[in-house]
Amino acid sequence: MARVSQIVDCTNPASRAEGISQAQDALSRGEAVVLPTDTVYGIGADAFSPQAVAVLLAAKGRSRAMPPPVLIGRPEVMDALAIDVSADARALAQAFWPGPLTLILEAQPSLRWDLGETHGTVALRMPADELALDLLTATGPLAVSSANRTGMPAATNVTEAQQMLAESVSVYLDDGDRSSSTASTIIDATVTPPRVVRSGALPLAELQAVVAGVEPEADAPKSVKPETEAPDSHS
Repeated sequence: MARVSQIVDCTNPASRAEGISQAQDALSRGEAVVLPTDTVYGIGADAFSPQAVAVLLAAKGRSRAMPPPVLIGRPEVMDALAIDVSADARALAQAFWPGPLTLILEAQPSLRWDLGETHGTVALRMPADELALDLLTATGPLAVSSANRTGMPAATNVTEAQQMLAESVSVYLDDGDRSSSTASTIIDATVTPPRVVRSGALPLAELQAVVAGVEPEADAPKSVKPETEAPDSHS
């Protein structure tokens, strides 16, 4: 029998906890879920399950050459997932997490995960969304990309996400519309000074007010930039 996706109304306090529980169960089985973020809706999978990440990429129609970012529920998790985190990166995280800032860092080499062709890096973000943070607290880090098929607009509500992703997602957490479709700002913090590799919700002036040396986006090699080539990568 074909799997039927579940849509859970998380705007209703009575069903919100059940939705998080259903999503947690699906993620533990290596399945994908759709969740809200502070930018747009995202499709998420267990970051530590190569099979689950493969499900996510297949749902989007995306290759391993465009690995997804990883969302975390607490800033302290950064040190469990990344090494050689610079003082500049820490300052930016302290200023803008939770929020629309993605930091590309050197991944912990001891971690047994496979996000795709990351060239030893990981893109981390802590979203400013209560439901997303509650889910991340329950599950741990999740690989999350915008909830859409590659090349299509990112979903700002569950209906749009379901129209594109259908039964490839097990659980849809509906928390109402997300009014912003502006992508997070991505900064490569593996270089000194840090460099913007995708402009987004955080203007350069705000970044430079925290770390004066942040360089603007430029035509730079993108081989180590998870998801920066894709205009639909909003998570």
